[in-house]
Amino acid sequence: MDLVERLRSGEESALNELMQLYGNELVRTAVLLVKDYYLAEEIVQDTFVTAFQKIEQLEDDNKLKGWLVIITVNGCRARMRKWSWKNIFLAEKEAAFDQLAETDPLPEAALLTAQRNEHLHKGIQSLTYHYREAITLFYFHELSIREISEMLEENENTVKTRIARGRRLLKDFLQKGDVQYEQQRRTK
Repeated sequence: MDLVERLRSGEESALNELMQLYGNELVRTAVLLVKDYYLAEEIVQDTFVTAFQKIEQLEDDNKLKGWLVIITVNGCRARMRKWSWKNIFLAEKEAAFDQLAETDPLPEAALLTAQRNEHLHKGIQSLTYHYREAITLFYFHELSIREISEMLEENENTVKTRIARGRRLLKDFLQKGDVQYEQQRRTK
């Protein structure tokens, strides 16, 4: 019996398997979108609960991963819209995000990789939500413009524009450094 059928029959072991298969990837996606590791974990937990409860709504068993990504992105959007969360939230450096970085065999290489990843993470976090969302889905999940358009229920040209502008802003951030970029962004 495949995983989706087991989920539909209410097997909790299938839910555990689903979390093992997709949990880390969904958490990384949510971290990129909401800027907080612990909040991302909470959103992904909600994603799995929702998926387990609403598995009958999955129309194509082969699109399970995409369906989970949609639920996660919608959960992130909902959190971003909450006034209290948006205004109270203070961005913190998450040590937990460093655990997601790849490790290299040499300490120097590992340090450089961690620094590059942290700088890229800061750059992505500096983008507004719509740009972060498009960049994350396009580059991290390697979805096509059409797939992102369908997932977000946006026009394909809107998605292309968000990716292009987000990429340009990210490039500026990475070239200028985060301190200079933040100062420039505040003066605009």
